[in-house]
Amino acid sequence: MMSEDAGVMLVVYDDPSDQRSLSLDETSSTEESPDETRLSLETTNDVIPYIGQRFSTHDAAYEYYSEFAKQCGFSIRRHRTEGKDGVGKGLTRRYFVCHRAGNTPIKTCNERKPQRNRKSSRCGCQAYMRISKTTELGAPEWRVTGFANHHNHELLEANQVRFLPAYRTISESDKSRILMFAKTGISVQQMMRLMELEKCVQPGYLPFTEKDVRNLLQTFRKLDPEDESIDLLRMCRNIKEKDPNFKFEYTLDSDHRLENIAWSYASSVQSYEIFGDAVVFDTTHRLTAFDMPLGIWVGINNYGMPCFFGCVLLREESLRSFSWALKAFLSFMYGRAPQTILTDQNMFLKEAISMEMPTTKHALCIWMIVAKFPSWFNAVLGERYNEWKSEFYRIYNLESIEDFELGWRDLVNSFGLHSNRHIVNLYGLRSLWALPFLRSHFFAGMTTIGQSKSINAFIQRFLSAQTRLAHFVEQVAVAVDFKDQAGEQQTMQQNLQNISLKTGAPMESHAASIFTPYAFSKLQEQLVLAAHYASFEMEDGFLVRHHTKAEGGRKVYWVPREGIISCSCHHFEFSGILCRHALRVLSTGNCFQIPERYLPVRWRRISIPSAKLLQSAPSDHAERIQLLQNIVSTLVTESAKSRERLDIATEQVSILLSRIREQPVSVQSTREISSMHRNI
Repeated sequence: MMSEDAGVMLVVYDDPSDQRSLSLDETSSTEESPDETRLSLETTNDVIPYIGQRFSTHDAAYEYYSEFAKQCGFSIRRHRTEGKDGVGKGLTRRYFVCHRAGNTPIKTCNERKPQRNRKSSRCGCQAYMRISKTTELGAPEWRVTGFANHHNHELLEANQVRFLPAYRTISESDKSRILMFAKTGISVQQMMRLMELEKCVQPGYLPFTEKDVRNLLQTFRKLDPEDESIDLLRMCRNIKEKDPNFKFEYTLDSDHRLENIAWSYASSVQSYEIFGDAVVFDTTHRLTAFDMPLGIWVGINNYGMPCFFGCVLLREESLRSFSWALKAFLSFMYGRAPQTILTDQNMFLKEAISMEMPTTKHALCIWMIVAKFPSWFNAVLGERYNEWKSEFYRIYNLESIEDFELGWRDLVNSFGLHSNRHIVNLYGLRSLWALPFLRSHFFAGMTTIGQSKSINAFIQRFLSAQTRLAHFVEQVAVAVDFKDQAGEQQTMQQNLQNISLKTGAPMESHAASIFTPYAFSKLQEQLVLAAHYASFEMEDGFLVRHHTKAEGGRKVYWVPREGIISCSCHHFEFSGILCRHALRVLSTGNCFQIPERYLPVRWRRISIPSAKLLQSAPSDHAERIQLLQNIVSTLVTESAKSRERLDIATEQVSILLSRIREQPVSVQSTREISSMHRNI
């Protein structure tokens, strides 16, 4: 048998780059002394490693040193392993080093493979712990034979060290939870928020990051994306055959694989004609089963409910991809760009919009920005986070740019955020998200938190089925089906039909007969507030201010002959609803009806002009039914307001129904209608 001394020491490096960059030989440490050997307190995490400390396994030693490192502000990795080649000798020595030990490894260049060029964190740190195997007391054990805790770099704070890769772990139970969330189709950001609530931890304090979750979701992908792409294209073609008004476009890469695809429905294009003035392009979601960026175009209809305009799946988020997506959307909508578009903070998308929609006002969704605040500011601000958030909202809602600039300066000074990169970036983009810069543009109320929740809930309806890519298209079709939309509108009307007149003003009853309950409730708020304002006629218009104020106010310009009125607060331009200041001037001027131009079609009860019904072809059977449902719903709402109205409606509807029944129905027409119902 070969003796121990005759054996050859084998050295194996866990990271090959360490072989040339770090040397921890016998002279670099203090050898253990039998007199200094003590039993290890392995259950005490705050004890500094010492020479002679004992562990039952090398993994136990690694875990101990890792916990010690975490408390100090660094992480560790396995450096090298030494062992004898004698029979049964196995491993005899292990080295654990600081994660910044060694030097930057040399990468071999590959012209065909793009380089990431990430900066290395290694700086030659010499902190380490060495353990050696011994069988002195019969049973094998590991002892610390070398230790140094001198670092040539700054150690991290407790709220920073947890973001080191070594401490970002996802437990098996959390993996199962994430997989369950993925099947429901919710976004990674929403997963993080839910798990923070479940674990009762502050936002940003989970033991893993959004990037870790995205990487984990990649491992859940079991289907072949190429096969799924074929199914998706086949389904879109099948839908197109049944419904010629269905629209879709796609691109293939050099290998003839699906790269991007966008689609929209006939009902969506029709809705866009009236409600496409303000659009949200939500790109914050991904199809988790394939990790594909998903873009959804959504608007708000006259009942204050989200309406679907289109959908796009992209292989990547790039300027080229976003430009293609916007071009496809414009082609669906016959080249008509929206007045305003709200998106997430994405520089590629920002540039694409400026290129493809140069006349559209681009703004950033405030709720998408606020959703990132916990990860941006929670650790930085600590207990002052909620205070800062409240002050941010106050400044965000200010009316004048001057007040915003002063408020932002005070905010930064008060919380010491001068050098915070997120604050610097937000300020640089302030004209895209702060309300003082946006009030002269129409956004249909989609900048409010309430509407953001409504839009998110709407999107979740067709994100819930992602087991197969083709099934996702079906789920979207169900969510935007006109019958479902009409039912929701009727429910909304029934919930709001009992709104009572509060001011008794003729303008209020006039608006109630034209606007949808949703839009009327917004106007009614302004009418009620108008009573608290005083108006003063001046040479160039009117000055309107609150009765408790002695200074300030809003300038209102009114040209009665032309039916034109405008206010310096830009409330009508922003929401499509006249403001309290303009309504006060109209009331003072004995105006009993709101001028026609301030009753926009997009807020009226009938979403589709009556002329549309007369121009409809037989193939528009479904759209005509939707129009009829809207008319009937309005009829019920108006008739229920008094017994006299109900009596008139009952009499007239009975006459109309009798006339309709007198009209002959051919067998061919019955077959066509039955066929249409089967395809709906």
